[in-house]
Amino acid sequence: MVSVTIHSTDPFATPDEEKSPVRRLRGRLAAPVTLWTAAGPAGLTVSSTLVADGDPGRVLGLIDDESDFWAAAERSGRFAVVTLTPADRQLADRFAGLMPAPGGLFAGDDWADTAYGPVPAGARTWAGCRLESSRVAGWALLVEAVIETVEAGPPADPLIHYRGRYRTLGG
Repeated sequence: MVSVTIHSTDPFATPDEEKSPVRRLRGRLAAPVTLWTAAGPAGLTVSSTLVADGDPGRVLGLIDDESDFWAAAERSGRFAVVTLTPADRQLADRFAGLMPAPGGLFAGDDWADTAYGPVPAGARTWAGCRLESSRVAGWALLVEAVIETVEAGPPADPLIHYRGRYRTLGG
């Protein structure tokens, strides 16, 4: 008989005391969970996202420069940024590479094609972005883009990443 143990925490996570001070600081900052997609299709869960209001507005994010998303976004020069809600936890995990994706990342869900990349079908908030620049920042790639269009769906609580876990505004 095989014994299976279910953990309430990630057994592979680095213990807090073994993390660098910068990583511990970053973990103490709540971050919105977003999905970045590009034609290809390719996508990536990104929790290091910042929107700068202005004329034009901009989006900045820290992404994995070795990701399929970055190759597709760099090739097309465009991408979509989708805000995620607590109902999107599995979607976020799938595009973060934390959950199996039989048939590919985009299989099993309805997607709407846009000029910027696919976005989940239905009432969502998303932005269509034109890539402007990128540079290495720490162990990530800092991407800056001009926001060309915004589709604002109904207000919804955001999915938040804090201390290595998804959270909601209520806790």
